[in-house]
Amino acid sequence: MQTELSNALGIEHAVFGFTPFPAVAAAITRAGGFGVLGAVRYTAPGELARDLDWMQEHTGGLPYGLDVVMPAKKVAGVTEADVEAMIPPGHRRFVDGILAKYDVPPLAPGEASGWRITGWMEQVARSQLDVAFDYPVKLLANALGPPPPDVIRRAHDHGIRVAALAGSPRHALHHKAAGIDIVVAQGYEAGGHTGEIATMVLTPEVVAAVDPLPVLAAGGIGTGEQIAAGLALGAQGVWLGSIWLTTEEAELHSRRLTAKLLAAGPGDTVRSRALTGKPARQLRTAWTDAWDGPDGPGALPMPLQGLLVAEANSRIQRHEVEPLLGTPVGQIVGRMNSERGVQAVFDDLTRGFERAIDRVNRIAGRA
Repeated sequence: MQTELSNALGIEHAVFGFTPFPAVAAAITRAGGFGVLGAVRYTAPGELARDLDWMQEHTGGLPYGLDVVMPAKKVAGVTEADVEAMIPPGHRRFVDGILAKYDVPPLAPGEASGWRITGWMEQVARSQLDVAFDYPVKLLANALGPPPPDVIRRAHDHGIRVAALAGSPRHALHHKAAGIDIVVAQGYEAGGHTGEIATMVLTPEVVAAVDPLPVLAAGGIGTGEQIAAGLALGAQGVWLGSIWLTTEEAELHSRRLTAKLLAAGPGDTVRSRALTGKPARQLRTAWTDAWDGPDGPGALPMPLQGLLVAEANSRIQRHEVEPLLGTPVGQIVGRMNSERGVQAVFDDLTRGFERAIDRVNRIAGRA
């Protein structure tokens, strides 16, 4: 599974694996792909440095990248407290009502409330980059479009390629104009924040729009046959995220959540604003149903929604309240029906890719 881009990066397979778990990212890189560690959950620079140190020790000198959530436009002087003050009391009461309905216990005294979606904030994202640029990171990906121009310049000065996710050809053209190096065409099927265009339609349109920039196909890809389809559409690689959630190296810390993922079908996800305020594909749960139902107050814009529900999500996850327990995941969840190591996933991807190429060759009369 080699392309011009994978050869330029020195990787065996043109498979870029996004994950919030360092052990998964390192395993992806060791398996011949390109592991990309998600940084949004790191609010303290020391925590990110600790995990990047670990990545250095467990990737054997092979390349890996970092994914941040950073707005292209600078918003200075806004603190987390300022954002918290914007949350309406009625929305707080709605959250309290859901937690009470399902008897969700509070966190223990002194227990941290866990991940808060603050990586979007200027000072947090820049502190992450100050750490990352001290490491031999080979790719900087941004989930909110191109980073600010000075960040792109700084990355290029360090010899780091910059990628940005796009949900439409218009977005992709904007990314190209901003000077990024790789466009990730993320289709409707993908987990997390997505647009409304399916991968099969989006990928060739983005490829044509940003030529000669390389494009990675994302969304609904979890088999070697689907990788072959993405490359056939003109992509120079694929961007996979959901498929790693049920690997043995993943750190979900919830057996009930893992069981829900393993049991879910492709129709058990929903694009909802319940998590961050922007449409994000995730497992459908009683939590998403409450927010998306007619009695809900409506999700707040990003980042207010993420800050509003952060402690509630920590309580739900800590106590594994099954009806409310969910996670961002794509429609490929229907293929995630067993726990396997990352290397085993790659072995299956490779075999499926070879089957697809053999099939096409037979159709073309070349076998």
